[in-house]
Amino acid sequence: MEIKKAILRLSNGVTFEGYSFGADVPVSGEVVFNTAMMGYPESLTDPSYAGQLMTLTYPLVGNYGVPEFSFEPNGLATYMESDRIYARAIICSEYSGEFSHWNGKETLSEWLIREGVPGITGIDTRALTMLLRENGVMLGSIEIEGCAPAPEAQYEDINFVDQVSCKEVIRYNEGPDRKKVILVDCGVKHNIIRCLIRRGVEVIRVPWNYDFNTLESDGLFLSNGPGNPDTCQALADHIRTYMKTHKPIAGICMGNQMLGKAAGATIYKLPYGHRSHNQPVRMVGTDRCFITSQNHGYAVDAKTLPEGWEPLFVNMNDGSNEGIKHVSEPWFSAQFHPEACSGPVDTEFLFDDFIQLLK
Repeated sequence: MEIKKAILRLSNGVTFEGYSFGADVPVSGEVVFNTAMMGYPESLTDPSYAGQLMTLTYPLVGNYGVPEFSFEPNGLATYMESDRIYARAIICSEYSGEFSHWNGKETLSEWLIREGVPGITGIDTRALTMLLRENGVMLGSIEIEGCAPAPEAQYEDINFVDQVSCKEVIRYNEGPDRKKVILVDCGVKHNIIRCLIRRGVEVIRVPWNYDFNTLESDGLFLSNGPGNPDTCQALADHIRTYMKTHKPIAGICMGNQMLGKAAGATIYKLPYGHRSHNQPVRMVGTDRCFITSQNHGYAVDAKTLPEGWEPLFVNMNDGSNEGIKHVSEPWFSAQFHPEACSGPVDTEFLFDDFIQLLK
């Protein structure tokens, strides 16, 4: 196979030269970094990476290949987090074209080529990550030898949630005697659905802008998703209406931001976000600390929470908000991923807490 040169070009003019190992497709988007040591199949298929060029700081990528892209009878991906790759590209230091793993079925390169997603290797990801830490995430593009120029990079004002959300209502684990949970799909990871199903509830998955107040339900669950939550005002309005029922509400990642937005808090963009498997958070008012899996670039400004709301978790690295709760209503959320596939599972009890609130 011909090895083509590739260039990562950042919006500040800095360039990194490497080689293409995925699809020879020029792309652009927001350049971010992930410090996890494993889990590239799950990360690539996480819809929260839509519109982003994902840099992996761990130097070796591809050594355990890619599992079979199969689906369970209920439509959930067996090993991945969604139905396809959502990250626009993957950037790494060293790519291994050979793999060894009991579950590996193909190389990372073969998978990327099949899905039309570029990969660039030979990049000094340590220098790139230091640049992003010092200057914040920035727009960038990948140009490949012999291919057309990359399109103009855009991210901030695009409603990526609308691009990745389901387009119709989907029901899982239906049953007349089961509690009904509305799951708002902002780009939901399949393991969130799986965690709810395992706890015996019927899950009603709806598009991000669907008026779920017209449906019968016992609780509302807000999923993760990509991009700027301020582009999803319709969802905030629907959440605010649902609050009038006083029924339980829980959220994860984007769900935390949308719950905060519906409550009246301000959302702001972090300099370079949290994307890793090892983010330490503390439950506010206690000494309980957890290691969490995260993938987000925005956060709730806890200082703007209105009366009746308070922080639930705080990040021990930078002090940013990691969850909120209402002091008297059954409403809470987490900025991190308690379902953590792949990653730590220290906080999966939050699903149990939500289920126990259902009447």
